[in-house]
Amino acid sequence: MAGFSLVINLLMLTPAFYMLQVYDRVIATGSEATLFMLTLVAVVLFMVMGGLEFVRSRLLIRVGNCLDTLVSTRLYRAMFRHSLDVGGQQTAQPLDDLNTIRQFLSGSGLFAFFDAPWVPIYLGILFVFNIWFGIFASCAGVVLLVLAISNEKATNSLLVEAGNENIQARALTNSNLRNAEVLHAMGMLPGIMRRWALKHYASLLKQSQASDRASTLTNLSRILRLLCQSMILGLGALLVLEGSITPGMMIAASIIMGRALAPIDQMIGSWRGFVGCRDAYRRLDALFVQVPKEQRHLSLPAPHGDVAVEAVTVVPPGAHQAALEGIDIQVAPGEHIGIVGPSAAGKSTLARVLLGVWPVQRGTVRLDGANIEHWNRDELGPYLGYLPQDIELFDGTISENIARFGEIDAEQVVAAATKAGVHDMILRLPDGYDTVIDAVSGSLSRGQRQRVGLARALYGNPVVVVLDEPNSNLDETGERALSHAMQCLKQEGVTLFVISHRRSVLTSTDKLLVLKNGRISLFGPRDQVIARLAQPQRSRAGVAASPESRHLAAVGMSGHDAMSFYGGEKESQ
Repeated sequence: MAGFSLVINLLMLTPAFYMLQVYDRVIATGSEATLFMLTLVAVVLFMVMGGLEFVRSRLLIRVGNCLDTLVSTRLYRAMFRHSLDVGGQQTAQPLDDLNTIRQFLSGSGLFAFFDAPWVPIYLGILFVFNIWFGIFASCAGVVLLVLAISNEKATNSLLVEAGNENIQARALTNSNLRNAEVLHAMGMLPGIMRRWALKHYASLLKQSQASDRASTLTNLSRILRLLCQSMILGLGALLVLEGSITPGMMIAASIIMGRALAPIDQMIGSWRGFVGCRDAYRRLDALFVQVPKEQRHLSLPAPHGDVAVEAVTVVPPGAHQAALEGIDIQVAPGEHIGIVGPSAAGKSTLARVLLGVWPVQRGTVRLDGANIEHWNRDELGPYLGYLPQDIELFDGTISENIARFGEIDAEQVVAAATKAGVHDMILRLPDGYDTVIDAVSGSLSRGQRQRVGLARALYGNPVVVVLDEPNSNLDETGERALSHAMQCLKQEGVTLFVISHRRSVLTSTDKLLVLKNGRISLFGPRDQVIARLAQPQRSRAGVAASPESRHLAAVGMSGHDAMSFYGGEKESQ
């Protein structure tokens, strides 16, 4: 790119030297042949310059696209990793930042920064013409440079603040749109709009103030540049009258000075775009620093479902207090574990930890003896199934959602749907498995979405499945389908963790894990734990004596408390 700028800036001298030769040679000699040849050479040079400008513009567009291609995949992964690590509502702002950088690199504003190094060369030519030309142009350049620096100082902080306010306003809008039904049903829209308006108008005010200052300095810069180009003609005329230069030098000096000052003037005009590009780069750089590129680990053999949680303590992303502390369990392949406990006991946190979604503060989660963080996620994912408490389906067909948006294996899609008891329901849809849904579509009920999510969790014969409140939206038919799916998983030897308050879901589990305040209250065979909960006065030593129920001795919940959360009145939750 610097080579193109070198040739183009040399060719920019064409009009100046053409005028110089016309005034000093053609008019002085009256030679039409000389005029013809000079004009022919000038036309050819202008055509070459136009071609180079065309190629340079196309190259910058390709460079921007190449940057986007190289960075976008890494950025997309970093966005999701950052969302998991930090928690809270995340936005697609990093993709907007990448687009801002690409547009600036592809635009004409960048040309000013490539052309700026040639300003001293143009000034040097003016000094060769006459020292006063050089001094005059240098002073004009200094004045415009001061204006450029003033533009940066006057607008930088305002533009940064406006950008941050705009990002927050957009994040708030995205969050509100996802909860449009609640806002509309309860008349909350006016209050929510007021909150959005405060951030939006704060951004608008700061952006307007920055634009006012920038436009003032930009217009002043343009007027000064035009004034200086005119005044150098006056200076040239004075030097011509004194006999110091020729009339051609006077005209050429005006053209060259205009070219010398153009990059500075152009930088002032495109400064807002440059600042936006710079701020976007800083945000992306900070994101990449926070989320280093994932290192590929040695590929491990296919797991069998042996899960070990070793003295794990977990602080959820964005929180300061541990949600789980000292969790220590061993689950053999094919075992089904029911996880119960009062609200905020850490059940969903444990589900995310078992899957390696959230990092652990202390301790280790192992799958077949290997730290789950040492598995390559793209290789481990097909062996895991997950049905979260909040069902999220994605834009695409039902078959694509079940197949996890990988290569669709029709037999496995149907098998997973059949196992989840949702095959017949899908067939009754207008387009069957090709029915298109989206993340917020109302074409499927919450129960239907949950059953499709269950089929997605069972797709591809995973060895470990985690179900978080899998029956929260299910009717009686859905409950039966869930029970059938769990029986199928039992027959296939799949390790299952299921979080639920309903006894109907927990009857087929092998063991129960009772959590309270982020700690294990009870853990052991289902019948023993249920008996312990039902008979709080029973001697705990006898229950804990079995090696299989070694954790039952560490009771942190009274029998009365345990029954209050596990009793029949909680089954509707």
